[in-house]
Amino acid sequence: MRFLLTLLGGLFLLLQWDLWVGEGSLASVARLEAAVAAQRAENQALRARNRALAAEVRDLKQGLDAIEERARGEMGMIRRDEVFIQFVEPHRR
Repeated sequence: MRFLLTLLGGLFLLLQWDLWVGEGSLASVARLEAAVAAQRAENQALRARNRALAAEVRDLKQGLDAIEERARGEMGMIRRDEVFIQFVEPHRR
């Protein structure tokens, strides 16, 4: 009888080992849940970025205002009838 109880106790501990330490343990499930939450947050940020880029593409396709703004800001372009004036602050010693 004592041998049977020892055998059953050992079997119980062996089954519990996978639950607490092995693959699919509670700790590994918690790590995976944290990784899934982090990935969802990253996906949400990327979706917001994609929406902003899609809006910018729509603006560029539909109107000339966005194209003109980019040309002025990034390339320093001006219209034919405009005069470009640049103010330079004096160098102070």
